Amino acid sequence: MPKDTLTITDNRTGKTYEVPIENGCIRTPDLRQIKTGSDDFGLMGYDPAFLNTANCKSAITFIDGDKGILEYRGYPIEQLAEKSSFLEVAYLLLKGELPTEKELSVFTDLVTHHTYVHENVKSFMDGFRYDAHPMSMLGSTVAALSGFYPDAKNIRDERSREIQITRLIAKMPTIAAFSYRHTMGLPYVYPSNDLSYVANFLTMMKHIGGAYKVHPVLEKALDVLFILHADHEQNCSTTSVRTVGSSQVDPYSAVAAGVGALYGPLHGGANEAVLRMLRDIGHVSKIPDFIKQVKGGEGEKKLMGFGHRVYKSYDPRAKVIKRVADEVFDVTGKNPLLDIALELERIALEDEYFVKRKLYPNVDFYSGLIYEAMGFQAEMFPVLFAIPRTAGWCAQWEEMVTDNEQKIARPRQIYTGATRRDYVAREKRTGQK
Repeated sequence: MPKDTLTITDNRTGKTYEVPIENGCIRTPDLRQIKTGSDDFGLMGYDPAFLNTANCKSAITFIDGDKGILEYRGYPIEQLAEKSSFLEVAYLLLKGELPTEKELSVFTDLVTHHTYVHENVKSFMDGFRYDAHPMSMLGSTVAALSGFYPDAKNIRDERSREIQITRLIAKMPTIAAFSYRHTMGLPYVYPSNDLSYVANFLTMMKHIGGAYKVHPVLEKALDVLFILHADHEQNCSTTSVRTVGSSQVDPYSAVAAGVGALYGPLHGGANEAVLRMLRDIGHVSKIPDFIKQVKGGEGEKKLMGFGHRVYKSYDPRAKVIKRVADEVFDVTGKNPLLDIALELERIALEDEYFVKRKLYPNVDFYSGLIYEAMGFQAEMFPVLFAIPRTAGWCAQWEEMVTDNEQKIARPRQIYTGATRRDYVAREKRTGQK
């Protein structure tokens, strides 16, 4: 009868150990029993960037990268993007089930009436330079909210957690829009309780005198993009939220850590890199030469927007976003870079070099084109990522807080420095060797 165990023989000592397997994993602390002697700390796993290490059990998001599957609480992302709304998906991520009509109405009302920020937040944001990056302003302001809501430290109180999560989801678009208006030198536009979540954000961003009405196609497109970005399992920013949150700090501080991680060009800035690549190519006729340079490793030429750490086939979000792009361009006019993007995708998907390496378009390949067509500056791209991802961060944070197995994060290291040595008086030092 097969057993769910792993038998390990330590060739250093000849000893054999039997380690339980659960959910396709072994618990790495079980390796500690494998020692060469009583003074040996025990065996550890070495896994830079956590390429093959699970840091938690989660019931929120499922990804099968080989098959191109992304599901929120079991629902395929394609179905949610087609049939749902962002706030409905946010409720799903937080509560585990899709809401009833009444539940969604109550949740929407709560979020809508928490979109305002304290007037002192405006004063705080006014302290930034006129050219401050919107993500810098967003992260700092989110962290500062813990000072406005000291009750947020009561993370073991379920009702308090619910209030803070509602505040975060509600206020993130307001802070994001204020960050943009500040960098543009424009007066802040207050939220409106008469608008949808996305329309409210677009109005706070774009309204300049007179009447302003959000185009329904653009409103729907951004709502879909928010759904696609709402959560994505244990990525860099989500892991940051969980790691910082493991110290039992308030959720504003934990989410601010997620914003900081998302600020990086390898995470939230990836779609901006796609636009730079397309502009660098310049014309469809130059694509073959660009492909040749990428394959030959010439200079720093890289195929941006292709491939993903977890997806080894077509990113399911990219399929949805390509359809959204067509709908947006029907309203805004076609982004001049689209022809280059389409031809680049066609060539890459037919080239054995990229197919063999399983380099398929990811969500970033088209999202930047859409954002730019909608009038967003590249500096706002990661901000547009952070707004919907807040729902996922909050769901992941609460799951972490209520998980009895979780403790304060404290990874081990492999020390490679100097061995123990005695202090040398300054007058006797001869310099470093």
